[in-house]
Amino acid sequence: MEVSQHLTDRLLRWVHAAEYRPSKPKQIATQLQLDGDGYRELRRVIKQLAKEGRLVYGGNHLVVAAAAIGGPSDSVRGKFRRAMGGGFGFVRPSSGGGGADDDRPDDIFVPPGATGGAMDGDLVEVEISPSRRGGIEGVVINVVQRERRQFTGTFYSQAVPLDSAESSERGAHLHEIDGPVVYLDGVHFSAPVSVGDVRGLPLVDDDKVFVEIVEFPGDDGGGGEAVILERLGSNKNPAIDTLTVMRQYALPDEFPQRVLTEARQRADEFDEDSLPDDRTDLTDLLTITIDPFDARDFDDAISLQREDGRWRLWVHIADVSHFVQLGGAIDEEARQRGTSVYLPDRVIPMIPEIISNHLASLQPERRRLVKTVEIEMTDDLTVTHSEVHNAVIHSDKRFNYEQIDQYLAAPAAFRESWGSEICDLLDDMHTLAMKMRKRRFRAGSLSMDLPDIKLDLDRSGKVKGAFLVENTESHQIIEEFMLAGNQAVATWLDDLELNFLHRIHEPPERRKLRSLSAFVGDLGLGIDNVESRFEIQAVLDKVAGTPLENAVNFAVLKSMNKAVYGPHREGHYALDMEHYCHFTSPIRRYPDLTVHRLVQKLIEKKSTPDDSFAELVKLGHECSDAERNAAAAERELIQLKLLHFLKKKVGETLDAVVSRVFADGLHARCIKLPVDGFIPVTTLPSDQYRFERRGQMLIGFKDGNRFRLGDLLTVRIDKVDLQDRQLYLTVVRNRSTRPNEHDAATGGGKAKSKYKSKRRTDRRGRKKKRGR
Repeated sequence: MEVSQHLTDRLLRWVHAAEYRPSKPKQIATQLQLDGDGYRELRRVIKQLAKEGRLVYGGNHLVVAAAAIGGPSDSVRGKFRRAMGGGFGFVRPSSGGGGADDDRPDDIFVPPGATGGAMDGDLVEVEISPSRRGGIEGVVINVVQRERRQFTGTFYSQAVPLDSAESSERGAHLHEIDGPVVYLDGVHFSAPVSVGDVRGLPLVDDDKVFVEIVEFPGDDGGGGEAVILERLGSNKNPAIDTLTVMRQYALPDEFPQRVLTEARQRADEFDEDSLPDDRTDLTDLLTITIDPFDARDFDDAISLQREDGRWRLWVHIADVSHFVQLGGAIDEEARQRGTSVYLPDRVIPMIPEIISNHLASLQPERRRLVKTVEIEMTDDLTVTHSEVHNAVIHSDKRFNYEQIDQYLAAPAAFRESWGSEICDLLDDMHTLAMKMRKRRFRAGSLSMDLPDIKLDLDRSGKVKGAFLVENTESHQIIEEFMLAGNQAVATWLDDLELNFLHRIHEPPERRKLRSLSAFVGDLGLGIDNVESRFEIQAVLDKVAGTPLENAVNFAVLKSMNKAVYGPHREGHYALDMEHYCHFTSPIRRYPDLTVHRLVQKLIEKKSTPDDSFAELVKLGHECSDAERNAAAAERELIQLKLLHFLKKKVGETLDAVVSRVFADGLHARCIKLPVDGFIPVTTLPSDQYRFERRGQMLIGFKDGNRFRLGDLLTVRIDKVDLQDRQLYLTVVRNRSTRPNEHDAATGGGKAKSKYKSKRRTDRRGRKKKRGR
């Protein structure tokens, strides 16, 4: 087929332009302002030019000019992401398309030995060349700017000798160092860094410290030097875990004084008895909030009415943009933070508490400013009208999820105390939300989230226990309404063809779906192909409530791309939504706040800012990275606190389910306490074991020595390694029974009845996870 010469010329001029960075065809189409037909033609042009050798497909289908990889002087700058293990990484070009992702090839592949000592998040310069496997790969020739220079670690007055007991705890070190050293947390090498003369500092071995690197280690992890900035406390004291993780992930602490001053000024200006006249008065609407029992801020509320065979839903969202002015001190700090961070024992808010927990918080019995998404729909859930208002509401009652679950289980018990009006509203909310939910999953939406872990802490911050947060119907009611609000706003803004931050979830790559299909096929579930949403959901439904549930959900998540923020209109794969953004949590997410500001311009009928596509790409990367960093910090701290708790229980036994199988051992998820541990193959009953990928198992020659995905085990806590954040377990007994292959695949017999949950839920948990 003959391709367009005009489009060919435009494309080649663009990919050779100084500002061009490797992008996907769809992103190039957006940058060239092509419509659907133009995009299809563009793909044909790119394929033809690739055949001619004038363009090259790089990693992740990025388009690169062939000339850009021709000579040794050609290079690209971008963010370096180190892969977990293997010594390799990837570079995302500075202003290229695509989203942040920590588990898939992200732009340019950097093989082992070519990373130039770069650490995760560093801005690097890479020399790129054609790869022998096809596409392109790079060599880091310069670390332009370090993502971070400060780290936490453990102090020792002398490097641990290679032949000591401590050496086996921390791994073999590449270099002996004479003098004080620090073993850094969260880095890819095990060798310590030298910290020079520390006389005068009140330090003892095993103290936790905060350091700044003055000379970064090389590719082999050796040769680094640092200076100690702060002693955090004794490594044996779990109370310093939070501070350690905050320092490790560069999380902010207190707000700067100028930010607090501006927040207090906003509080002085606000008078809830004298609110603006140009707002829609919705104070007479019956309005409620439903949140976690320990929530500190309330950023959404719901009203609902049934009218002549129609539903009228109001999703009220705190009007944070009224209090946070663009370019002000609060706004600059909020953008830098990007998101609130929810740690087990504290919240690090994006916006000062005087606003997030007071002025903008939709507290009961208070008049509050909101942006309200009003959605009218028919009984078959066809949306006939949606509109966004600047409004004032009066929340009538605050509920937590547990209260609503109790009500749904026994409605009659609450009618007298709560009143018929409130109970009728809750009944209607439940009816509508469940209809919306049923239709969403029937249309192809996926339920693939792993459950959240909630720690039970005592007053000193030590762990007393932990449990999984069950995503009950009370959570699902709010989730459905938040999804509806987000979708309505995104559809409106997309129809106006405005640039704004979407919540993007790209379809999974075919190679990952093929790997997932092979994994599922090996389990003998009777489903051998999972390349559509419906097939994936069928697998999730089949393993729900069985020992395989956690492992399969994890495998599905690993096959998916990570949801990110960006201006590209690429839709949300998991939700099966063409139009989607985050609008419903501006108190805790900066992207939501930017969408609120655009909506405000439209409400005021002011000219909307022609936001630069490139600037929104940059902002999307910043917000995606902040979100990922916050999630990683939360996981790290939960793991640390659980390990401190288990340190005192070495030698005790507990039940666990095999969640992953590898040639070198088993990963197992403990049941009573939701923590993962590793069982090295060398600790299994004496035998010669082979790894069988088909069936996901380790098999020995002796009778009974078979360990398979989903097996129910009794394990003993063997070792807790706080430095490596690892729990080591030893198998006491394999308790699974397998009468036949079908039961083996679904965790049959006693294992299944032991593990099966009381109700089927699809695991979308706490408020901070809402809306995806």
